[in-house]
Amino acid sequence: MGAWLKRISDLSLFSKLFLVMVLSMITVTVATSWVTVQMSEKLFVQTFSITNSKIIEQIKSGLDSIHYSNVNIVINTAQSGAIKRFLTEGDVDSVTNSKVTFDMSEQMKRIQSGIGAKNIGMIISGINGKSFKSDRTYWSGSSADLGRNPITQESRNQPGRLLYSYLGEGTPGSGDQGLVAVKTLTDSGSKEGYGTLYIFLKENDLRSIYASFTSAGNDVMILDRQGLIISSNRAELIGTTSKSLLESAQRIQQQGLAKDEIRMSGKDVMVLAGDLPLYDFYIMNVIDKDAALGQMLNRKAIFFIVAGIVALAVLVVYVITRRLTLSLRKLVKKMSTVTKENFHNYMAVTGTYETRELSRSFNFMLDELNDYISQLVDTQKEQRKAELAALQQQINPHFLYNTLASVNILVQRGSQETATQTIHALISLLQNTISNVKETIPVVQELVNLKHYVFINQIRYGQGIKVDYFVSPDCLPAQVPNLMLQPFIENAFFHAFNKKGTGYIYVIITKERDTLHCEVVDNGDGMELSDKADEIPNPTSARQLFTGIGIRNVHDRLVLLYGEEYGVTITSTLGQGTKISINLPWRTDQYT
Repeated sequence: MGAWLKRISDLSLFSKLFLVMVLSMITVTVATSWVTVQMSEKLFVQTFSITNSKIIEQIKSGLDSIHYSNVNIVINTAQSGAIKRFLTEGDVDSVTNSKVTFDMSEQMKRIQSGIGAKNIGMIISGINGKSFKSDRTYWSGSSADLGRNPITQESRNQPGRLLYSYLGEGTPGSGDQGLVAVKTLTDSGSKEGYGTLYIFLKENDLRSIYASFTSAGNDVMILDRQGLIISSNRAELIGTTSKSLLESAQRIQQQGLAKDEIRMSGKDVMVLAGDLPLYDFYIMNVIDKDAALGQMLNRKAIFFIVAGIVALAVLVVYVITRRLTLSLRKLVKKMSTVTKENFHNYMAVTGTYETRELSRSFNFMLDELNDYISQLVDTQKEQRKAELAALQQQINPHFLYNTLASVNILVQRGSQETATQTIHALISLLQNTISNVKETIPVVQELVNLKHYVFINQIRYGQGIKVDYFVSPDCLPAQVPNLMLQPFIENAFFHAFNKKGTGYIYVIITKERDTLHCEVVDNGDGMELSDKADEIPNPTSARQLFTGIGIRNVHDRLVLLYGEEYGVTITSTLGQGTKISINLPWRTDQYT
């Protein structure tokens, strides 16, 4: 070992550099190829996971449609007097019995045809011992067999639910695999059960919903809460129990995982799962990783490509290393000390002509880069100030328009003294808003401005709308954006009491740790947000905001000043009122 080290130390600079570069290049190429393959596999798995998650949602949508179709059948059956008579009345005479049976049969046909449910079978069984089958091909057993099935007893214990269960070869009297939905029919008055409705769906009809989304190594399975496989594109698994799949589905649901990876039948598989609460089942997508990745990555081709790249690179390195000099190596060592975060690490202009020229160019580049960064920072600051000023100016005209309209009405009515008081209130308000160039003001000043505005509106609309203020004393020095609360009070005056006419508006300001909470609450008409609002993103939830320019800009100003985690949220209940919540950071110094 020592002799080899001595021989290496005696090599020339060119030989040492060439050897190191070749070894480094091979190592880097192999490592890069390995990392690339691993990253490609992960990317494929992630992409596959996202795509198949959407597929699961599509399958769930199809299954939900079947459920809602079954719900319609249950509703129509429960509302049918002819069916109820068939299931509750005893035998009278042959004519009456025939008429009752005929009426019931026609009603069952109308129910099934009315919702377009062709690929289902239905059975009704009554407390009087009578039963009826719409199609014997869906169930070859007797009604008594169904009555002994555990799902029937479970339905009686939960009469308000539509329950689902698997019917397979193990079910007495049946040789077909499928799904049965069971609902106990109850009297609307006494709530006593008078019969049971069974809705049958064959497994191959259930499988047709997702069959187009499956392929070799990409399987779909539906499991009940005990791990029994209800349906799958792999027919040999139907009716079997898989503990590993059940545990995987439970982990995904309980831990909120996007996917899970397990060993199944000696293979590494990726599992995606979705909950089917309407059925009390799980829907699962099981992907064979080796089969899926084998279609994407040709490892043999990758090996030959990497080998060719390495051979070509060795030849290039051999030519380039002969041109390297000691001065260049020193320059490289100096340049390696420059990091992305330090743009003031200048090079000393020394060494050979090439080194000096490279050093000057490098230093010139740092000068240009520092100048550019400085100009960019200044430009962004000016742009931000301009945006804030623009948002401020958008609020003022909106506010002035409505206030001057109020004064105009007072003058037209001849209320000169009241108009004079209103104008004085407006002048005081304008002195503290438009003429105030500060971006933020104390809460106490905001309240003064707000009370002037409320006075003006009460002069115009009367005292039918009262405004009360609940402000924690320690919040008075807190800084808030100028005219932050006025648009919400304005909106309450103009829109919240169109039906009720009178009511209350409450202004609540409190502090919680480092956050200032402001609320404007009214007990007015309320509204349906989805019909009168545009979505405003919020870090905790997607709330909705009016399209009024003043209200919208309050939210925009808060986001621009303090960040995305702050802003305005609105909740409202039709007929009960509206609450506007404003969150902003606690600070008592002027915003700059």
